[in-house]
Amino acid sequence: MIDKLSEVEKRFEELNSKLLDPLVTSDKTEYKAIMKEIKVLTPVVEKFREYKLCSDNITENEQLLEEGGLDPEFKSLVDEEIENGRLELKQISDELKILLIPRDPNDDKNVIVEIRSGAGGEEAALFTGVLYRMYCMYAEKKGWKTETLISNPTELGGFNKVSIMIDGAGAYSRLKFESGVHRVQRVPETESQGRIQTSTATVAVLPEAEEVDVEINPADLQIDTFRSSGAGGQHINKTESAIRITHLPTGIVVECQDERSQYKNKDKAMKVLRSRILEEERARQQKEISGERKSQVGTGDRSERIRTYNFPQGRISDHRINLTLYKIDSFINGDLDEVIDALITADTAKKLTNG
Repeated sequence: MIDKLSEVEKRFEELNSKLLDPLVTSDKTEYKAIMKEIKVLTPVVEKFREYKLCSDNITENEQLLEEGGLDPEFKSLVDEEIENGRLELKQISDELKILLIPRDPNDDKNVIVEIRSGAGGEEAALFTGVLYRMYCMYAEKKGWKTETLISNPTELGGFNKVSIMIDGAGAYSRLKFESGVHRVQRVPETESQGRIQTSTATVAVLPEAEEVDVEINPADLQIDTFRSSGAGGQHINKTESAIRITHLPTGIVVECQDERSQYKNKDKAMKVLRSRILEEERARQQKEISGERKSQVGTGDRSERIRTYNFPQGRISDHRINLTLYKIDSFINGDLDEVIDALITADTAKKLTNG
């Protein structure tokens, strides 16, 4: 580990030296890339320097003991400093192991959260609306911006599907474990007999793909226009402003009809399309790396049931880490951090174990 950390520190110093070169600072692209790498390396280097300072202090105190001639009271103080130093060194070492875990390159990206109703008919669509509101409220608490990209509302106020762009530092790192099947158990508004129904909604969290991340050949796109339509006559207009884009090589289809402008609908649809293509490529690469999925708390697979929302008991259960909280009201109002923090901690522990 020390050799690896020494290499990281050397790289950090090289990058800082480059910033003194006017040719580098005048090249915006290179300057931005260097600053981005420095930002990633800084916490590792700072912690490594703490480690070296602590280690040097222990060595100096041990040398004092070896030289001998210390009075008993001073010797006791030195012994105590060595013991405390070793405990501190162990803590710093553990922190460094975590910092050396390879970062997900998408962690700093904005995200597109896609929510689709699953089993359960209209109740599943209503639950999709609950999840949509929950993620929007969580983003608001974090100071992140949200934009609804695609929505397919139902007459009772739910959604068959809805996609949200969440723009904020570290949004993907916080929300990436939300991908999967979310199950709800509650008495539906549509149920007159008071019976509890189980329904599902599927969530997919996609890192926002920029144009440089995904190169799309215009010849690979089939773009169709049609008239907007919606629940109860909402959003209907007389022009063909709605857009359907089909990416022929992958078969991915994206529709957007939320805006009255065909241009705006196309722009939103392309954002979603780029992110879906990037996610499909990422999933393909992960399958090729045998241990990658095993070292994560969740696979991110849409078919994996990850959480149950039991309204009669006021219970949230995350099945991946066997965590149960009786805080359903605050949770669906956007207080997700307790569960998200636990998921991140469990994921870090698994990666350390699989080291």
